[in-house]
Amino acid sequence: MPPFKPIKQARVSGEVATQLKQSILLGHFKAGDKLPSERDLAEQFQVSRIAVREALRFLENTGFVSTRQGITGGTFVSDLTFEHLSNAFVDLFLAEKISVPELVYVRVLVEPEIAKLAAKSIDRKHARLLKEVLAAEDLPIRSLDEDLDTKTSVHYILAEVCGNHFLEALERSLMALTRIIVKMVNSETALIHPAGMHKPVVDAVLAHNTEEAALAMRKHAIEFGQNLINLEKTFRVTKSKSF
Repeated sequence: MPPFKPIKQARVSGEVATQLKQSILLGHFKAGDKLPSERDLAEQFQVSRIAVREALRFLENTGFVSTRQGITGGTFVSDLTFEHLSNAFVDLFLAEKISVPELVYVRVLVEPEIAKLAAKSIDRKHARLLKEVLAAEDLPIRSLDEDLDTKTSVHYILAEVCGNHFLEALERSLMALTRIIVKMVNSETALIHPAGMHKPVVDAVLAHNTEEAALAMRKHAIEFGQNLINLEKTFRVTKSKSF
């Protein structure tokens, strides 16, 4: 058990959350571990259980812990993923802090580098996965969600194999935001993202051609991005006329 320090500052819940977060990041508590009870934490920190509860709520909202109910319940350390970052990007878009053209601009900057790095380090496992998802894009579309799953898979695989976790986190966030926009305008992805758009990128990556992979991805990001911008503009005009 890490040695927690008593807290005497006014905003005690923030201090409790900070110490618990540091303990998780330092590995004192690992993913799946159950934290001490609210009562035990309150005694160790020498604060009220209300302050502990507020701190745990903050940690849950930021993805560090999860709460389970029942006899075997409690507060457990979460396995940190990219999901929370992705959700933050989506929230910023919904709050109109991020625009579609800004999203497209960042994708044009980031995705060619991801493709370039992936072409350099692609292995047999990920090469097989790329071939499978590329083939799946030619299958009949059964639902919007399934089509989105299929057509974002190439980007997820490339991001995973590129070897840079920061780029992977950013790409996952960009994909999550793109997905929200497509679903928001209720578009058929076959219109803005026809099957085969990924083929030049995948071919270059499988050939370990880094420069061609980057060029093909840049072309794809620009082409798809313009389709997305046009679609979102149409949606805004249609929406404004309906009121």
